[in-house]
Amino acid sequence: VLASSKSGVEDKVGVVGSPLLGKPAPAVRGTTFDDQTFDLARRKGSWVVINFFNTDCVGCIAEHGELVKFTEQQAAFDDGAELYSIDQPFDTEAKVKVFFAERGGTWPVIRDDVGAFSVAFGVAQLPETFIIDPDGIVRLRWAGSITADVLSNLVQQERDAYNAGAA
Repeated sequence: VLASSKSGVEDKVGVVGSPLLGKPAPAVRGTTFDDQTFDLARRKGSWVVINFFNTDCVGCIAEHGELVKFTEQQAAFDDGAELYSIDQPFDTEAKVKVFFAERGGTWPVIRDDVGAFSVAFGVAQLPETFIIDPDGIVRLRWAGSITADVLSNLVQQERDAYNAGAA
């Protein structure tokens, strides 16, 4: 009997390519549903996770509880990743607020009324998640629903690789 195990994330099936990988994240700006200004370039210095979603997306609904858990995991670290959701056009502010009220989650949700964020990131399907390092470089793109543990592990792997490169 031969047994083996992989190190790191067991299932990277959602990791997909993107022309953005290894390049600066798009210079996108918007407004949150709490009427705060969001400028991705001003998030440099932090690990940032961008999640594209829609309140009617089955995969988005399925992963939402996992994103709540992810933010709880990251809150335990001094330098935990920041999560931002980008709401796709078609949703109303009321639908988004009800979605979060029913399912939890207190992270910022950014309006993408004309799809500028989606176009800039090349979003092909929902949900999609991007990990951006403290230098503002896109490190990873995940297509489809993701779990809290997989996302936390991916952020940690990217953080380890980033720190190894700085050494």
